[in-house]
Amino acid sequence: MNLYAIRAIYRFEMARTWRTVLQSIVSPVVSTSLYFVVFGSAIGSRIPEVGGVSYGAFIVPGLVMLSLLTQSISNASFGIYFPKFTGTIYELLSAPVSTLEIVISYVGAAATKSIALGLIIMATAALFVPMKILHPGWMLLFLVLTAVTFSLLGFIIGIWADGFEKLQFIPTLIITPLTFLGGSFYSIDMLPPFWQKLTLFNPVVYLISGFRWSFYGVSDVGVGISLAMTLLFMAICLGVVVWIFRTGYRLKT
Repeated sequence: MNLYAIRAIYRFEMARTWRTVLQSIVSPVVSTSLYFVVFGSAIGSRIPEVGGVSYGAFIVPGLVMLSLLTQSISNASFGIYFPKFTGTIYELLSAPVSTLEIVISYVGAAATKSIALGLIIMATAALFVPMKILHPGWMLLFLVLTAVTFSLLGFIIGIWADGFEKLQFIPTLIITPLTFLGGSFYSIDMLPPFWQKLTLFNPVVYLISGFRWSFYGVSDVGVGISLAMTLLFMAICLGVVVWIFRTGYRLKT
């Protein structure tokens, strides 16, 4: 394991965060704060509690997940796409750095940024709503697994994309709608029976449900199922990354 290479790539990616701190940290925190103000005030006054939890506190895990998913994908996809765009990816591929070390570096940096952002958003949420975390260990586990999983997805998107427009295609048109429809702002128990069953095909439901359980002990699906689905999605993303490097898909052409 070439730890020097991993550290060099990781530090380079992390340094980019501080050069774009307004875009990477401030903008997502401000956007999430506006959600608390709008949804907490406007809708919270009409829906006092959901599952025994005040509505303002209930939406905290969903909002954290919304930022975590989008930022994980964005950080990882841009991190690997930019070397492709500038042509420096060939220097990386010809260097004495293994596939595993490349993935650890880029995905690790993207996940670190997302986890830090998630923690900042939770700290910000505590200023607006009375928040508690019943299972902090599980909360950190779901936070880390989700950040790593969607950083892997972003890594795949960054390799697949052949233009800056495609970098935003999946996060904007697929991930964000799935997050909004995955119980970020409501419990799926509030839906009619048909839509409850249909919603279970949305993988984001399991992420948000498990994460919300770690806060308040309430969930739409069992925590074991949520953890299993998260690990399954991670395994799928890892399999795709392995296939990409074995075939050279969009790396050697």
